[in-house]
Amino acid sequence: MGFDVDIAKAVFDEELGMDHEFKETSFDGIIGSLNNGNFRVIMSAMTINDTRAQKVDFSDPYFTAYQTVIVLKDGGISSKEDLKGVNVGVQKGTTGEGAAGKLKDEFGGDLTIKHYDQITGAFNALLTNQVQAVINDNTVNAKFANEKDNVVFLQGEGAAADAGQNAPPYLTLTVENYGIAFRQDDDDFRTKVNGALANIKDNGRYDEIYGSYFEG
Repeated sequence: MGFDVDIAKAVFDEELGMDHEFKETSFDGIIGSLNNGNFRVIMSAMTINDTRAQKVDFSDPYFTAYQTVIVLKDGGISSKEDLKGVNVGVQKGTTGEGAAGKLKDEFGGDLTIKHYDQITGAFNALLTNQVQAVINDNTVNAKFANEKDNVVFLQGEGAAADAGQNAPPYLTLTVENYGIAFRQDDDDFRTKVNGALANIKDNGRYDEIYGSYFEG
């Protein structure tokens, strides 16, 4: 369930007439699994970056996301500076993990990063005070925060405002574009998928799906 799943249905089922199946995979090994032939594409909120592009090819971007911070409402953390010296939860292999590493460098090492195989582990650690914050994509953090009365976004300006973008009303550590990842020998299929992505943007299907998740 989710935005990626519905975009996949629109691209593969509706546009390309292809059946598809999602396979649950640990994110820190997902590129290796793709290149080993365990599945044909990765479509799982994967940020396009130079390191990954050395191992896979990406589709055109289909979503802009931000790395964000969620905290407990009454946990005593109200600004980025309050994160100094605390435990922060991240999912292994994600750009959230990378953003936490950069924040640790910014704090001169005064940050403890706790790494989890799945983001649900980080969320559970937040609720049980094993970590005082979680760094993760805004969409996933928003879903969790909306389900929990005592979880909120950390406020403040950040990377989106610095980039001159229409920033969301909470702290952003990064600005990122999601792409579909392909093996580097799958150019013809990548071209077809890019065409399908363009079609759903042109015919309004993309906006319909986007609006159902992010515009109420």
